[in-house]
Amino acid sequence: MSCDGCSPASALDLDVSMAFQPIYDAVDERVWGYEALVRGVGGEGAAEVLAQVRPDQRYRFDQDCRVTAIELASRLFPDPEQLKLSINFMPNAVYEPSACLRATLRAADRHGFPLTSIMFEFTEDEQVADTEHLTGIIAEYRKRGFTTAIDDFGAGHAGLSLLVDFQPDLIKIDMLVIRGVDTDPARQAVVAGVVHMADALGITVLAEGIETEAEYLTLRGAGIRLFQGYWFARPAFEALPPPQNPR
Repeated sequence: MSCDGCSPASALDLDVSMAFQPIYDAVDERVWGYEALVRGVGGEGAAEVLAQVRPDQRYRFDQDCRVTAIELASRLFPDPEQLKLSINFMPNAVYEPSACLRATLRAADRHGFPLTSIMFEFTEDEQVADTEHLTGIIAEYRKRGFTTAIDDFGAGHAGLSLLVDFQPDLIKIDMLVIRGVDTDPARQAVVAGVVHMADALGITVLAEGIETEAEYLTLRGAGIRLFQGYWFARPAFEALPPPQNPR
């Protein structure tokens, strides 16, 4: 299938690399996977990299990030069958879902990286006008065996309407919702509601941005299994940092 938007005409004039941050499974007490976070080849931060990407380069940037993440993970992961590689993608940079996956599939095949070990997450903070198109993307990704996730849940444009339109495999509660959750009854109530709703829909919950043991213990007590944040490990450039405070 062809894709009119998938043109290489707007080539990137920058190279990208990745940093990796662990996602910790508190039930199995092990690293569940790693999120790939875009960096410059010299370790420059995501904001500096993204500032150099023009609107007409979004598709190529999205594709290059996917391929780079898979290439690095294939070298770094001790056992790709046992870990998830979480890759961020831009829904507005995906034109025809099947065609836009070609580079991803080629990279996974070239490096022997299992498709079932790849999780694609899109941020709720990126406004998607065509929810039918987004639903089509998710359906195609699931058909290929990918895990799907909503990032920054609770801090973006769509809110609960995303879960009404479709149900991803996983939602990541935004750090602004859980910051200070150990001392804030309102945040605790919101988290409890999200966990209850996710359980009813068969969706796994991940709490991101954990910075203190108190936050972790409160969220663990609320029934959350997966965690990510500086309290466990900061992202490491082209490396896999082990979690520092597993419990």
